[in-house]
Amino acid sequence: MKRICSICSDKVLLVLILSLNLSFCSKAIPDFNGDRAFQDLQNQCDFGPRVPGSEAAERCLIFLEKELQQSAEKVVRQSFQYHDQLRNKNIMMTNLLASFNLKNSQRIFLAAHWDSRPVADQDPIAENRNKPVPGANDGASGVAILLEIARCLKTSGPEIGVDIILFDGEDYGREGYLDEYFLGSRYFANVMRNYRPQYGILLDMVGDAQLSIPIERFSQENLPHIVEKIWKTAKSMGIDQFENKLGEYINDDHRMLIEKGIPCIDIIDFNYPDASHRYWHTLSDTPDKCSAESLEAVGRVILEVIYHELD
Repeated sequence: MKRICSICSDKVLLVLILSLNLSFCSKAIPDFNGDRAFQDLQNQCDFGPRVPGSEAAERCLIFLEKELQQSAEKVVRQSFQYHDQLRNKNIMMTNLLASFNLKNSQRIFLAAHWDSRPVADQDPIAENRNKPVPGANDGASGVAILLEIARCLKTSGPEIGVDIILFDGEDYGREGYLDEYFLGSRYFANVMRNYRPQYGILLDMVGDAQLSIPIERFSQENLPHIVEKIWKTAKSMGIDQFENKLGEYINDDHRMLIEKGIPCIDIIDFNYPDASHRYWHTLSDTPDKCSAESLEAVGRVILEVIYHELD
């Protein structure tokens, strides 16, 4: 009888030791607050359209910088000048770089663009097409998720190093002139030649209330293992906004990075249910078309990936 009890006691002790070791080796994943992220989306839109060079953009930049400074170890402005040939003027643009766990050379990055489009050239109403876009989904949604992730990273830092990059000038160009778009990511890729993260995740148009995210094709062709990791994670969490099917090839900031050897995938919902719900590059791209639920779904998946990156 004593022998049996001794064996049982030893097993219980072993289980306790293993449990303690696991608790020390892994960190709890912080909760992503979708309502707070949605408020960040609304706050950005309240400044007005964040068109590069505008007063609204400058006020929003100060807001974003202050928010990131409350969470990150280091926040840097990366400013550059862009010459607008069409309007014959120079415009100062600014990327924001926030870093977490600087001591770790193993790094990943998360990115979004914080600017909004100068012209609503896809608006169904002709007189609206020279007005600036509010940019709730197209711009503010990705940034809102990253601001909330930044708070989570401060609460419980992950083992891996993380950089958050907010690009300016993504949506500045004229339709059909691709070299006038993605200005912040172009500049970043050109000057950050020694930046060698394991990979990056770009978030764009991820707040739509009817969110459905297929696999972007450039991402699949260049980093299929990262795509698989993220979509498998979403499936394991029961988050069905990530659709396990191939979508379109989409020109976005990630392409500028890939071309310079900085690996990055794009998480983007570029499809709308029908023409009546197509808010892209129109004055209808407003917060009421977005939802806290969509922001939280994406944010939770990204956090899960980050905190298990070095498992």
